[in-house]
Amino acid sequence: MSMKPELVDVLPAHKFDQSRLLAWLQKELPEIGSRLSVKQFQGGQSNPTFLLETDSGRYVLRKKPPGKTLPSAHMVEREYKVMRALFEHTKVPVPNVRVLCEDNDVIGTPFYVMDFLEGRIVSHSALRELDRKDRLRAHHSAIDTLAGLHSVDVNAVGLSDYGRPEGYVARQVSRWSKQYLAAKTGDMPAMDKLMAWLPENLPSTDECAIAHGDYRFGNLMLAPDTPEVIAILDWELSTLGHPLADLAYYCLPYHLPSDLTGMRGLLGEDLEALGVPDEQATIARYCAKTGRDSIADWHVYLAFSLFRLASILQGVYKRALDGNAANANALEVGERASLLAETGWAIASAGERV
Repeated sequence: MSMKPELVDVLPAHKFDQSRLLAWLQKELPEIGSRLSVKQFQGGQSNPTFLLETDSGRYVLRKKPPGKTLPSAHMVEREYKVMRALFEHTKVPVPNVRVLCEDNDVIGTPFYVMDFLEGRIVSHSALRELDRKDRLRAHHSAIDTLAGLHSVDVNAVGLSDYGRPEGYVARQVSRWSKQYLAAKTGDMPAMDKLMAWLPENLPSTDECAIAHGDYRFGNLMLAPDTPEVIAILDWELSTLGHPLADLAYYCLPYHLPSDLTGMRGLLGEDLEALGVPDEQATIARYCAKTGRDSIADWHVYLAFSLFRLASILQGVYKRALDGNAANANALEVGERASLLAETGWAIASAGERV
């Protein structure tokens, strides 16, 4: 399987006026010259992403999807803000963002342009595309990078207003309950149970860090020749939030089946044979890197992460039904929401035994 992102012709639903884009870029980023060729990255479920070939090299453009979108979703302006702050003030690996356009008249929606990076993306945590000897190093790099992100002083990098510093999980439960109900297409009993259980079982401690919101291997770029993370991608869901929600989300594959296409699960895999750390080793490394002795309420973070992901995929499914999803297989992906919700409810019901 290729570790390079798949490029396709721009999907019909996402076509825009390329000549108008070129004219705008020539004013804002004059080094691009007079040549512009556009292809679309396949694989993302949310903000459409494009490769721009220009006289001065390759760039990446991310924009909001066309049509009606759910409230507060697809905020490319926020992605631009957090990546710019991290690139300029920290060692957290992110692409260099160049320009932001908030004018809908250019290509129909707001967008930003960033540098293209040469690297490898492996979407499944089993990392079969890598040599066995490199898999543990890649997981360690991913955890170390996450710990580094969570150690950033939000005030020092100008992100104190990037979100509210308290009550992240409670707010997220409320937000994704509303998003789920707005995108609901049928009954999903496990989601109803989680929506009732989560507000009554919030984590006992509150913390504030830059939370990526979608931290997984599919959003991490590895160097071309070493198993080291060189870029964290797709910051759409980022905000100030509880860092352990990011860690739980990264650990979701340990609770999802490996034999179901598209779930990217590790449940049922021989982790030792793969050379991949188990969940406890992953948690222990993160704790060591962030100065923690232990983690309380782990089952709550897992249940919350599964609930939130189920709500996100329900939104993907609804957009696919409405005809404006970013990925050609969005219908198939959206149908997995119920499995995520059922897994989340099973973990919530099991309590601290997880």
